[in-house]
Amino acid sequence: MDTGTLKNLIGLSREQLAAEMAMIGEKPFRAKQLWHWLYNRGETDFAKMTSISKVMQARLAEHYVVARPEVERDLISVDTTRKWLLKFADGNEAETVYIPDEDEVRGAVCISSQVGCTLTCKFCHTGTQLLVRNLTPAEIVGQFMVARDAYGEWPTPDDQARKLSNIVMMGMGEPLYNFDNVATALKIVMDGEGIALSKRRITLSTSGVVPMMKRCGEELGVNLAISLHAVTDDVRDRIMPINKKYPLKELMKACAEYPGASNARRITFEYIMLKGVNDSAADARQLLRLIKGLPAKFNLIPFNPWPGSEFECSDMKHVKAFSDILQDAGYSAPIRKSRGADILAACGQLRSESQRQKCSRLAERLKAGIADEHHVFPS
Repeated sequence: MDTGTLKNLIGLSREQLAAEMAMIGEKPFRAKQLWHWLYNRGETDFAKMTSISKVMQARLAEHYVVARPEVERDLISVDTTRKWLLKFADGNEAETVYIPDEDEVRGAVCISSQVGCTLTCKFCHTGTQLLVRNLTPAEIVGQFMVARDAYGEWPTPDDQARKLSNIVMMGMGEPLYNFDNVATALKIVMDGEGIALSKRRITLSTSGVVPMMKRCGEELGVNLAISLHAVTDDVRDRIMPINKKYPLKELMKACAEYPGASNARRITFEYIMLKGVNDSAADARQLLRLIKGLPAKFNLIPFNPWPGSEFECSDMKHVKAFSDILQDAGYSAPIRKSRGADILAACGQLRSESQRQKCSRLAERLKAGIADEHHVFPS
């Protein structure tokens, strides 16, 4: 049988799964049974779903598969950070990273939302790879399931026993430019009868797609992180072109209106430390003025160099001084320790090798005289 013609059950919402069961003449409760096997038990073989009759097992196998992304490469850093290069059914790839906590036997899975990225942040390696396409709900939730497979974390453990305890939507891509698919995937992840990860253990990072931020808070209620990285429009325009569309004043207003943000659930402002660009004491004081009145905390990120990058990391004495100014004002401002740099798994270093489709797409558009919607191409 050609399994490539069969529909993947992973990534379907509860409603979609129930609709599929109705299409093959099964009752709605079968969807609930399947949900348990797919997302609580992590089972991929219908024949091993023992609460389902053999007749139904055979029927399911005729119409469906339970498919994960294919692991193309599996790299483990000296600091035990782990990175998977995952290949999807169309041959495209994205990267997923497990970042262990330094103080506990648990950690976060950093998940990608796009193949490549629609943005061109100057300090980010991923941003040098043009957007190929959005990832589907199956490909997004499938990344977390691959990580669970790797650590044998099935059936779903209780919260205290989890090794893969958090999700950060901070991998390749801008999640709010693929919101519908990201939302479907995260709702699957948060469902209490399956993977059962609390919304308080999920953080979505955006570069500032202002129109989608409120909807994200209302529909998902996950923690919000803002890739800020500059305190003036001039500097942010230069290093993060999205700022020209949604400048700082609009971004801060959207942060103030983010549903669910409070002193108990602060917005994280990520700030990459670039030597001579954004790392002065004056920048730190301007940052405090910028976020005044917001429930905020900071994550200071020493720049991780990559081949061809134009920036250098700030000297650690400048990073420490920057952190001290923020902390003296009463804010949490830890300096993130670089993890997985030896396998290019650190912040801003993710980049897949999905070149073929990108290059053909670029060539076709240039030939037709059409500039990419979000990128400036060299002449």
